[in-house]
Amino acid sequence: MESSKEHTEFIESLKKAFPKENWPLHKKALWWIARGDWNRAHNIAQDLDTPLGSWIHAYLHRLEGDRFNAGYWYRLAKKPYPEESLEKEFEFMLIELL
Repeated sequence: MESSKEHTEFIESLKKAFPKENWPLHKKALWWIARGDWNRAHNIAQDLDTPLGSWIHAYLHRLEGDRFNAGYWYRLAKKPYPEESLEKEFEFMLIELL
């Protein structure tokens, strides 16, 4: 993955107990995903009524193994159901959203 200053700061922030308060919601959701807290990330994604929020929501349902629910959210995000691994999709998300 291409490394940028923002990406490096994001990775370093994972050592903290919480994401930065002033971050946008989508970045906080990605942070909780990276920390392995599905519930917190999902709670944020539910409040993001945008294609971006739908993509994060889709990813979370794919992560939990709920292909049907994930498919619904990918359609709302206007994205095809991914063929790549979860890890690779998360990398794409970080690149696009950071």
